[in-house]
Amino acid sequence: MLMQLFATFDSNDYLEVAISQVEKKGIKKECIFAIPLNNRMEDRKLFDLLHRSDGITLIDIGMALATAFSVIGASIGFKLSLGPIYWGLIGAVFGFALGVAIRLFIEFVMKKKRRTYKGKHSEIILIIDCEDTQAELIESILWNHFALGVAKVKSG
Repeated sequence: MLMQLFATFDSNDYLEVAISQVEKKGIKKECIFAIPLNNRMEDRKLFDLLHRSDGITLIDIGMALATAFSVIGASIGFKLSLGPIYWGLIGAVFGFALGVAIRLFIEFVMKKKRRTYKGKHSEIILIIDCEDTQAELIESILWNHFALGVAKVKSG
């Protein structure tokens, strides 16, 4: 019975050594298929849509600062002319705007390297067709040469 082994590798010398080791074990070159994955060329979208969310919120710091600044503004507002309600609202708006500005700065400046993958080499998927009896040996070769993941599928 035939088996297919799928493995993912970083693009490095270990992949080439693993392929040569697999060829030494009797697997033909026609049965080994390596596919490099494409790199992402555009930046990730920062703002969420109704049907897509990346799990990053822009208002978390803004809400916390709005609460803190509104309490401070209301406390100080007892001594000021507009009163505690207006100064609490002014503090909330200022705190929210400051928090959103901080989060935007963090996302656009500090974490920009995390959002873009330009220059990072993509992984390579290695597909090997072999006999059922060779599967364990090939799998151990792949693991010993630092495969990121290995899967076996019976074919036919």
